[in-house]
Amino acid sequence: MKLISFRLCNFRQFHGKTPEIILARNEGNTTIIHGNNGAGKTTLLNAFTWVLYEKFTAAFASSEQLVNKRAITEAVPGKSVECWVEITFEHDYKRYQLKRQCYARRGETIDYTPTQIFMLVAGDDGRWMPPMQQPEDIIGQILPETLHQYFFFDGERIDHIIRYEKKTEIAEATKELLGIKVLERSVEHLKKAKRTLEEELKAIGDTETQQLLQAQYQLEQERDRLHQRQQEILQEIARQEEFKKTISDHLLELNSAEKVQQFKNQLEAQEKSTQQNLVQAKKALKQAISTRGYTVFLSDITAQFHTLVDDLREKGELPAGIKQQFVNELLERKRCICGTELTEESHAHQMVEAWKERAGIAEVEEAAIRMETQVGELEKQAPEFWQEVDSQQAQINHLRTELGRIENELDEVKNKLRAYPDEDIQKLQKQLDAAEETIRESSLEQGRNQQEIERLTAEFEEKGKQIAKHQMKEEKQLLARRRIQATQESIERFIEVKARIEQQFRASLEKRVQEIFASISFTPYLPKLSEKYELTLVENTAEKEASVAASTGENQILSLSFIGGIIDRVREWSQRNTLMGPDSSTFPVVMDSPFGSLDEIYRRQVASSIPKLANQLVVLATKTQWRGEVAQEMADYLGREYVLVYYSPKPDCEEDAIEINGIRYPLVQRSANEFEYTEIIEVKRDG
Repeated sequence: MKLISFRLCNFRQFHGKTPEIILARNEGNTTIIHGNNGAGKTTLLNAFTWVLYEKFTAAFASSEQLVNKRAITEAVPGKSVECWVEITFEHDYKRYQLKRQCYARRGETIDYTPTQIFMLVAGDDGRWMPPMQQPEDIIGQILPETLHQYFFFDGERIDHIIRYEKKTEIAEATKELLGIKVLERSVEHLKKAKRTLEEELKAIGDTETQQLLQAQYQLEQERDRLHQRQQEILQEIARQEEFKKTISDHLLELNSAEKVQQFKNQLEAQEKSTQQNLVQAKKALKQAISTRGYTVFLSDITAQFHTLVDDLREKGELPAGIKQQFVNELLERKRCICGTELTEESHAHQMVEAWKERAGIAEVEEAAIRMETQVGELEKQAPEFWQEVDSQQAQINHLRTELGRIENELDEVKNKLRAYPDEDIQKLQKQLDAAEETIRESSLEQGRNQQEIERLTAEFEEKGKQIAKHQMKEEKQLLARRRIQATQESIERFIEVKARIEQQFRASLEKRVQEIFASISFTPYLPKLSEKYELTLVENTAEKEASVAASTGENQILSLSFIGGIIDRVREWSQRNTLMGPDSSTFPVVMDSPFGSLDEIYRRQVASSIPKLANQLVVLATKTQWRGEVAQEMADYLGREYVLVYYSPKPDCEEDAIEINGIRYPLVQRSANEFEYTEIIEVKRDG
């Protein structure tokens, strides 16, 4: 997707129709829109998310009131006032025009109509026509809704991205972009075909075949039901986690409970970090046991080896003074080194030949030397293994103790909130308790279901083996069975390919995120990406990974690195694998206030990095955010520049302006009427 232009009409601060805003999209791929706080930067960001997805960012207040207040006030009672956002974009060599609109009618109250969406596609002859598909489907194929927050985001809240609870949705949306969904749909189609073939075999097969197929079908039905239930549990846990976050945020807003809730949040963060470190320590212990545990059982074998070698040394065979090869050469030449002839049956010949029994074989000696070295290394590994085990066990015990302490403190804090004098706080804590209990029960059910799924899968595969072994007599039965086997093999191949693609992409994404993070951050921390696309920071302490509590600035950079990694890897993946689906290798990024809480070093690094992360960049920034190092780093990438002029109805408003390329542009001015509104003006650029 490449954004070409956009327009607004009566959308929040923007009264009437704005001029068409052309966005930079070539070598100078960056568009900067300057504006003071309250001028409409967040409104413009949400104009993109509203027209594309009918979604809003967390900072967008009163999202139900989209229609410009002045337009409503000046409208004739009973007459509708239109409000719309229109964007033009390109994708896969096609040009689209998308418009979403709604209406407000002023009467005794202001009534709003549901939104409507319209899309046109430019044909080869330049004519605009409605598309064959629904607009939402087209947009979902180009850039899935669940990934939109990575491409249109509030920079001041960017760190929320790595705390986003619906990680499964992120993974699913990423699969759509990779074309993995095509493979998943292929598997589903093959499964349906297999069931049809099994029904056919059941109809023509003997009694035993029919019974086996029926039993296998019932196992598959039960397994599918449990898989569906697992998805429902994941969604329920995600909902409860989101609900918990909302309640926790609400408690923070209550002054009387603010400090207690802050302490509780800190404890919960410590609890999560400690649990992650405990998991890592257990993994390290398992790894040590699986790779080096065998060394502790080798003491008897190594002792036997040393006894063997010592015996050979006592016999003079190790190290051998004379080699067999040397003795054989003397016998072949029939002359000893002293000059004596070694004729057959002579005493001298017999004496030299006797040395063959005592002479060492070079290969044996070399092998013995190598084995001594290897055995020595193995003997060293046993104490090192026990040292590693003791260290990991000590770490595990320490983390368990620490986790117990944190859990006790958390219980005390929760009890304090449950017994708080303020009934509202008590009520909120009870809601949190209920949510946590639901999560706990859901997690337990999830574990039981997974165990049952594994059992059903084993039984299902066993029935399949029995069917394959069962002797089929009729040709039709044999043909049906071969078809079923071929279909099952195809399913297994598709699943294997899908798993490999996912694993390869996730590893590639993690590597790219680490590269971007390292290029921006001066900390020694390393981002890690789980199978569920959960992003965490770790540090290596004594060659052991431990989770770290990142600062707000580090979380912002971590989130930005994740965004850049997704864009870069999906773009690269799409270019290499265009057969998997349409080429989605071009992505825009629209960022509101991306430099807010960063210090000077991070501001410079971020400003230097973000124009390289996306094919197209739109930055919404205040005058102070654009100062100095940011403007300097991004100057070479600028293609278009605009200023938001805010008109204030306050008679004593303080006017403001910004100087760009030696020209002074207004930022805040007095309104000519009692309404506030914002205009967009283009900055004149050299050339």
